[in-house]
Amino acid sequence: MSSTESHGLGEEVCIRLEPLPGKSTHLEGKASPQVNNRLDAPQVTANGVHDIEDRILRITGYYGYNPGYSSHRKIKTHQTRQHFSSLQVSNFGEEGSESHAETPVSETSGDGTAYQTCANTVLKVLGGLLVVLCVSSSWVGTTQVVQLTFKSFSCPFFITWFSTNWNILSFPLYYSGHVATNREKQTPIQKFRECSRLFGEEGMSLKVLLKRTAPFSILWTLTNYLYLLALRKLTATDVSALYCCHKAFVFLLSWIVLKDRFMGVRIVAAIMAITGIVMMAYADGFHGDSFMGVAFAVGSASTSALYKVLFKMFLGSANLGEAAHFFSTMGFFNLIFISCVPLILYFTKVEHWGSLSSLPWGYLCGVAGLWLVFNILVNVGVVLTYPILISIGTLLSVPGNAAIDVLKHEVIFSVVRLAATCIICLGFLLLLLPEEWDSVILRFLAALADKKPEEHGEELTDSSIHTRSRSRANGAVSIPMA
Repeated sequence: MSSTESHGLGEEVCIRLEPLPGKSTHLEGKASPQVNNRLDAPQVTANGVHDIEDRILRITGYYGYNPGYSSHRKIKTHQTRQHFSSLQVSNFGEEGSESHAETPVSETSGDGTAYQTCANTVLKVLGGLLVVLCVSSSWVGTTQVVQLTFKSFSCPFFITWFSTNWNILSFPLYYSGHVATNREKQTPIQKFRECSRLFGEEGMSLKVLLKRTAPFSILWTLTNYLYLLALRKLTATDVSALYCCHKAFVFLLSWIVLKDRFMGVRIVAAIMAITGIVMMAYADGFHGDSFMGVAFAVGSASTSALYKVLFKMFLGSANLGEAAHFFSTMGFFNLIFISCVPLILYFTKVEHWGSLSSLPWGYLCGVAGLWLVFNILVNVGVVLTYPILISIGTLLSVPGNAAIDVLKHEVIFSVVRLAATCIICLGFLLLLLPEEWDSVILRFLAALADKKPEEHGEELTDSSIHTRSRSRANGAVSIPMA
């Protein structure tokens, strides 16, 4: 039979099938299936209307609409959620307590790892700052002691040769540190052979000594000798500032010889370095001791840059032990093969020493010791801290020497020299920028630009949520169009 019901929101036709009289609706011997009318039949609301989604889908025939499907799906979903909620409530004392017990452990371990990382970074930075001060102080001390030595002993090549011989102590000092810090100790011969791999698989030999060490030893001696010659003509501040140009020369040689990446900012820094050199030479006119001193200082920076580029080309990078081995080898080569040069200069009276007892051994040992400390700090600092801090330590020698020149030697700097020094130092700082500095800045700016629209979008989202909540309170319903 059929029945029709009419309501204010619309008409709804309900058809109910009844079994025929006297007919059984199930087979004999079979249990009649239990039918859950709440699940199989659409739910009727108080006004006789099914879910509003059912009515719209039925009218439009959306995707083969099956009457009551959406209501049935919602009821099943609701019951499933209730089932899992009951399981969670029943197991709260077991699983919930375990999860809450594990959370503090994970948070504690994460906090401990973050704290340890932060502590290591802070220690590394503090150690780097200490190394920076030591590098700057040793380099300033070397420059100032050299100028004091020139007052009583003006023999720059002998000072260079004597100081280079002290490099022999590099590997013994490194091995002493190895014995003091490592549990598994190697014999000096084993450690020496291990560090000899810098020269190739065949190890150390006379052929390798002459082929690999000779060019670098000559460049090393020439760099220091020209630096000392410049100190006889210029103040320590001017020489240390001009020596900072070696960073620009390293970039130019690496770009030309090693085909390193081209960077416009480093070209600008190289131009600034050259501009500072010209201004420094122009300060007292292009003549006299000032011009020769600038030429010697620029020559020292050029040979230093050539030394570093050739080292990177033929030997690559070296660890602390290999660097100590290399310095000791250069000191040994200097003692054996270059000792003839000071003798030639002595007999030709280019550099006259006098008697050995009259030599200022205190100043000579001070220069050699400070130079050795500077070289050790540079190589150790690169391993222990950030390499950029070592370069900053070299740059800080310029204001350090300037302070001593003004306070102790009462040097008065002209405006042109001050401008040239500032330009060279600024170019040096530009050369310290990493290769990816431009992309890092662009990513940072892009992150800032993306953050502002997100904040604006969150404000719009909050306002739209408030609008929808007010519309729902007024009786409006939004239907998602899937």
